[in-house]
Amino acid sequence: MSEETLQRTPLYEIHQALGAKLVPFAGYEMPVQYPTGILAEHKWTRESAGLFEVSHMGQCSIFGPDFETTARAFEMLVPADILSLVPGQQRYSQLLNIQGGISDDLMITRSNWEGLEGSLYVVVNASRKGFDFAHIEENLAEGVTLKRWNDLALMALQGPKAEETLANLIPAVRNLNFMNSSRFSLNGVDVHISRSGYTGEDGFEISVASAHAAQVWNKLLSDPLVKPIGLGARDSLRLEAGLCLYGHDIDRTTSPIEAGLNWSIAKRRRTEGGFIGAHRVQRELLGGVSRKRVGIKPEGRAPAREGTEIQDESGRKIGVITSGGFGPSVNGPVAMGYVETAYAVAGTPIQLLVRGQAMAAQISTLPFIPNRFKR
Repeated sequence: MSEETLQRTPLYEIHQALGAKLVPFAGYEMPVQYPTGILAEHKWTRESAGLFEVSHMGQCSIFGPDFETTARAFEMLVPADILSLVPGQQRYSQLLNIQGGISDDLMITRSNWEGLEGSLYVVVNASRKGFDFAHIEENLAEGVTLKRWNDLALMALQGPKAEETLANLIPAVRNLNFMNSSRFSLNGVDVHISRSGYTGEDGFEISVASAHAAQVWNKLLSDPLVKPIGLGARDSLRLEAGLCLYGHDIDRTTSPIEAGLNWSIAKRRRTEGGFIGAHRVQRELLGGVSRKRVGIKPEGRAPAREGTEIQDESGRKIGVITSGGFGPSVNGPVAMGYVETAYAVAGTPIQLLVRGQAMAAQISTLPFIPNRFKR
């Protein structure tokens, strides 16, 4: 994609002013890092509060005549239990294709905004939002519709001091539980805040009208506990937290069961099915899978990147790395990938083919560091 066709988020000029290195990402010019660098940004988020712009993500709402109709319509598309959501509650799930592979992963919230009661608020990945929106619209039941929110920005405040900094502006956010959301006023601006994120830390995601995004961003950044964080640190943070990145750790060939996302499928949905791709999910829940997503810790200091071949100790290929790099909080290389199920037990010795040389490693539990969500 050429520079002329790249889109810009509402905070593009602010990122420029902050000295960000802007790179193409999912069709947008996005900050990959600021002058302090990825390592410092990663550590700051783990120790204080990091502020990310993620306005490139897709935001939409699903509307029906009542919540039950809306929930049941959306349950045809995802394996999560949507019907049991209470107002303000959020849930992680996946859009599946007919073969049971993952077309995208997404966050789904039962809205509690005045005037939007009974609807679902959905956030999808930037690289997939065009497909996702069309797929959802095509498969929704009659009388249920999708509205795209093209005029909304999205930012994430993440880290152990995220609550402290945001509560200085909105005291009531202290009462917001993990994977729940509500509407608040931040300096007179309406914001939708969920207690969620993708770093493994406590934190919040803040949706706001694009016209007010700069005002909210600058107010949050005025706190000395908060620093701007780019996509580079966002990737290393989520990798340490054992969280999947679409197009790498999960894709259209990967099932939720292979990816270890069984926890996101409630008992009722496992039994009833009734969603696109259910046949594969139900079969794999009962009969198991031939490969599984695992954590991997290479020995030494050299990281193993995506695409690296995973071998058993005899040199036979048993899998492939899907995400890999240096984990600043782990102080060493970490990776995720898929291996034959027989090798998916933590502690199993393996080797990685890096630049033609076999490098010793072992299977590790996920996450690499404890998640610190406020439950």
